[in-house]
Amino acid sequence: MLGSILLDTTGRGDDRVMDECRTRGIVAESFFDPCNRAIYATMLEMNRSSKPLDAISLVEELRRTGRLEAVGGVGYVQSLIDQVPTTAHAEHYIGIVRGKHLRRLLIERATDVVTKCFDEGTYPDPQVVLGEAERTFLEVGGGAGATMPWASAIDESFKRIDRLFESGGKLMEGLSTGYRYLDEVLQGLKPSEMIVIAARPSVGKTSLAMNIAENCALGQDINGVPTRHDDGKRHPVAIFSLEMPVEQLTKRMLAGRARVNMWRLNRNLVPRKEKQELTESLLRAAGELKGAPIYVDDSAGLDVMDLRARARRMKKQHGIELIVIDYLQLCGCREGARQSRQIEVSMISQQIKAMAKELKVPVIVLSQLSRANEQRGDKFEKPKLSDLRDSGAIEQDADVVFLLRRPSRNSNDPESQDLTLAYVDIAKNRNGETGEVKMSFLREFTRFVDREPEHTSTENFQTSEPEPRQGEFTDDPLA
Repeated sequence: MLGSILLDTTGRGDDRVMDECRTRGIVAESFFDPCNRAIYATMLEMNRSSKPLDAISLVEELRRTGRLEAVGGVGYVQSLIDQVPTTAHAEHYIGIVRGKHLRRLLIERATDVVTKCFDEGTYPDPQVVLGEAERTFLEVGGGAGATMPWASAIDESFKRIDRLFESGGKLMEGLSTGYRYLDEVLQGLKPSEMIVIAARPSVGKTSLAMNIAENCALGQDINGVPTRHDDGKRHPVAIFSLEMPVEQLTKRMLAGRARVNMWRLNRNLVPRKEKQELTESLLRAAGELKGAPIYVDDSAGLDVMDLRARARRMKKQHGIELIVIDYLQLCGCREGARQSRQIEVSMISQQIKAMAKELKVPVIVLSQLSRANEQRGDKFEKPKLSDLRDSGAIEQDADVVFLLRRPSRNSNDPESQDLTLAYVDIAKNRNGETGEVKMSFLREFTRFVDREPEHTSTENFQTSEPEPRQGEFTDDPLA
């Protein structure tokens, strides 16, 4: 391979064989022999500087850097060329070097895993070893953990900004949520971000998260219109439902998409003449959702390390672009369980954020709020970041935090008569704006929809049954 590089050179920094080496990920460490390693490292330096890569120039560079005698002198460099008659098979040679390097890496990582398996004192839980083993082997196959050169990072960022300029504001930095006014503030769900949706129980956390997941998977907004910034591209979504079984989630999603009130349907409160129309709507929704790239894991009591391992597999198998976790407080952490609940939740939060960075996908995680907002004496009962339950680490680790509230659940709120009004308070946004976004929550369909800023009437969204105030009993499972 080294001989092919020396034979195929133009001196302009665009040599075919060297370019192929860099594309295939050949680095100095790909060589086992220290002499070859030093020679290739020198070749890389010369290539980056656009210096001619022939035998004479290489010898002079090795002599200048004091490496010539260490690699075997002029004779060894010349022998590299003498052994290669042509560069026609350079790709084959590159494949051999790359393959040998991968085998050495696998042996090294496997040996490390075996050592940890025998070290029960340091690693009492085999699941921890399993999680680390999966991560380290995936790094070998996918190149995760590689450091991007600073100049390349600047170039990539400039290209993204340039595309934003050229699009005239139509291009977003991340995945569309499917909600117009939410996207205007967020500019999409960005890779490696941890997005927390927090609220008190039964306010609509799961509904909002599932609506966003559905929109991303189908490449549509909440009204069924293809997202314009990526031409309606479908994005695979992984859902970890620690609270609800998959059957309940799919039932909700079907009912919401078909705009069918399942509560009335289950109690036979729908007139016979309407049933045929509702059945057709459900069949149409089922047909649309069947093709959605959504993958659900509804295992209960999942440990966060197990969750990370499963997410890695989904990313590898299905190319997952968005992860939803419902919800954080139901995750466990074996290492933190021996300590306080606050420390355990902190460790869970840190692992979820680390997972988002490792897989380079946005992760939406649902979280409970404490009762602090109800005990402050504020008639609006607006939640704050400090109300995030169990640990302040959630607030610290999150890139974006949605605080969800519905005035109709608080009889003291001046807007309590508007039964569909919902506020999504973007209380934290590390890479953008903050502020409140008004939405409408159609309770009978468990569905959030866009709400025009000037909208104040509830006539178009009136629910079929009166909504109970907070604390009142209801037999409606969707309340």
